[in-house]
Amino acid sequence: MQASDSARESWPALMEQAQAGDQLAYTRLLKALVPVIRGQIRQQLTDQALVEDVIQDVLLTVHRVRHTYDPAYPFLPWLMAIISARAVDALRRRGRHQQWEVHEETLTEAAIAPEAPSLDTQEELAGYLRQLPSRQREIVEHVHLREMSLTEAAEHNNLSVAAVKSLLHRALSNLRRFGAHHE
Repeated sequence: MQASDSARESWPALMEQAQAGDQLAYTRLLKALVPVIRGQIRQQLTDQALVEDVIQDVLLTVHRVRHTYDPAYPFLPWLMAIISARAVDALRRRGRHQQWEVHEETLTEAAIAPEAPSLDTQEELAGYLRQLPSRQREIVEHVHLREMSLTEAAEHNNLSVAAVKSLLHRALSNLRRFGAHHE
């Protein structure tokens, strides 16, 4: 299944409506994202049972961290970071080592035809994270990759929750800007 340009362009607006409590917009967004998520995960994992588990994990993570998305920025890099992190976590939990393939298609092309090969999202994400200042990188790793709550990340880094939110916001703004260069 493919996501049309107009459908992808509506994702930030749908997420903004969902953030404001519009359940119908949220349902529409999640239904539109499932084929894209499935296509990306199938490029990273071969175990079909694990693929379905990771799809559910991605959807739960999107739900849990939806407040971190800023509709003024591209949606796809935000989503791709979540997909990549959940796929890596699934492989770590299973103790499996799978080969990640490197492809030259852009993230936008992957969203248009999710069955097509995608970028090596693990290396891509690592490259983006390396570009962040160390404090921002640590907060992103704690909140998004290790799934710490904002309170846990604040305690771990000896910061206030407000400071964690500020660092996270700046980091995600930087990540979206880095990702926009690839769209």
